[in-house]
Order: sequence, then structure tokens, then C-alpha cells
Amino acid sequence: MKVESVNVGLPREVIWKRERVSTAIFKVPVEGTIALRKLNVDGDRQADLTVHGGPSKAVYAYPLEHYDYWRTRVPETPETLGAFGENLTTRGVLESDLNIGDQLRVGTALLQVTQPRMPCYKLQLRFNRDDMTRLFALSGRSGFYFSVIEEGEVKAGNSMEFVEHVEHGVSVAEVYGLYFDRTIDPELLRRALQTPALTDESRSMLLRRST
Repeated sequence: MKVESVNVGLPREVIWKRERVSTAIFKVPVEGTIALRKLNVDGDRQADLTVHGGPSKAVYAYPLEHYDYWRTRVPETPETLGAFGENLTTRGVLESDLNIGDQLRVGTALLQVTQPRMPCYKLQLRFNRDDMTRLFALSGRSGFYFSVIEEGEVKAGNSMEFVEHVEHGVSVAEVYGLYFDRTIDPELLRRALQTPALTDESRSMLLRRST
């Protein structure tokens, strides 16, 4: 498992459907070491703090392996890494490999897996496709958010190593499935809701699915 690219971007205003929108989804790879802080990545900001950023979503990662899938199905997929608004483009680790609460050493930082990414309309803006939010939701390729337990520095090429793996835990992929699958596994839902590291956002989503 490794970091393929570190990507950052600042909010900018763009015109989308004849309206002015502030977004920081346009991220680009950077060279050298970048500090991972408790709330975000140095040189990176979020435009809408109600749905992005904060302690439980300080760092967003997206697997490089998913890019081939998107480039096959969505010709508008940018060539540049960071296209999904991710801070870290990773290699060798997928949503099914990470359990909520897992801790990983990435560079000199210690990160904890918190939740999948919920798709929002900013993906439509980035890809210039009205159906991109729906395609992202149905793909199961969510990427994963980290909180920063210990601040540190990261650069492209750094390894990602498990410090703690939650045995018999609930994976990022399973939580995402509970968000969107037509049928719900009651036992998996119960286990997910009992996961101590589950974020309030995910818990709220799953509680709505349980009613």
C-alpha cells in the first residue's frame, strides 16, 4: 500500500448551470512533503465545511485502481490525479480492505479510517455530467476519509502501513453498501451501528436506512 499522489486545491468560484458556485474539488498533484493537520491538509481547503473537512474528514483518499474503471465508463474523467477531489491517491488498498476505525501510518502521520465519501453535486460540476453523482453512488467506489490522530508529513511514494486493524470490523465498502443497497442486512447494520469509530454522519445515514 502506498501514496501515489498528494493533491491539494483551494476554493474557487465557477459558473455551473448559470449560477456562481464555490468549490475546492479542483485539486492537483504537488511535489515534496505536505503536512497533514487535524482539520485538513496544508495548502488545501474546503469550500463547504458543512459537508467536507473537519476532524472526521480531514483527509480524503481515493484508489488509483478506480481510475481505469471511470476512464472506461466516463470519457470526461480528467487525466490528472486528484480528479475526485482526493487529497491522497492511493495504490494497493481498496474500500473492502479497510475497516472503520483502522489506524494506518502514512508518511509520519497516524490516520484513522472514519467513513466512505458521500457523493455530492460537486462531482457533476467537476466531470460536467448531470448523472455523475448517481454513477458514483452506484459504482461502490467511494474512497475513504481519514481523521488525523497524529499530525505528520506525507509525500508521493510513502508507504501506508497498518498500525491497528479492527478484527471482524465493518469495512468502508460495507458501510457504503448500507447507504445505497436496495436491501439491508440487519446483522451488518447492527454491527455497523455498534462500531465505536463510526462517525455521526454515517450513523445518521444508517439510522435513516433502519427505519
